[in-house]
Amino acid sequence: MPSAPVDREFLALERELAVFLRRARAQSGEMAREVHPELEPAAYGLFVRLDDAGPQRATELAGYFGVGKATMSRQLRALEDLGLVARDPDPADGRASLVRLTEEGRNRFRRVRDARRERYVRKLADWDRAEVAELARLLNHFNVRSEG
Repeated sequence: MPSAPVDREFLALERELAVFLRRARAQSGEMAREVHPELEPAAYGLFVRLDDAGPQRATELAGYFGVGKATMSRQLRALEDLGLVARDPDPADGRASLVRLTEEGRNRFRRVRDARRERYVRKLADWDRAEVAELARLLNHFNVRSEG
């Protein structure tokens, strides 16, 4: 039975994170469909990662997202079939390949990402820039501590 102030704080955090995550999942699905109507919600995260980090091995992507190789392979195959990602031989290991965004995939993703950013700008228009920066810093701090 939570009674200490710290318990209430952590319950409030849990509640707010649950709302945030539910909305984020819904938005990822919407954004993935904006990139291409046939995409699953998880595909948007793949676009973000490939755009940020550049070409990656499928095993690296699976590890980053915490999914199995089979799941990642299925997701990448769907994106490849749509012409949004491509595989190139890994120069460091000829037996492996690197997954990259195609020009079409990058253009579609960035158009959706830029529109998303504009929505954030409108939603947070009455926030001070320092508050936006602090929210980003705290989320980064939380994400780094949540890894592994």
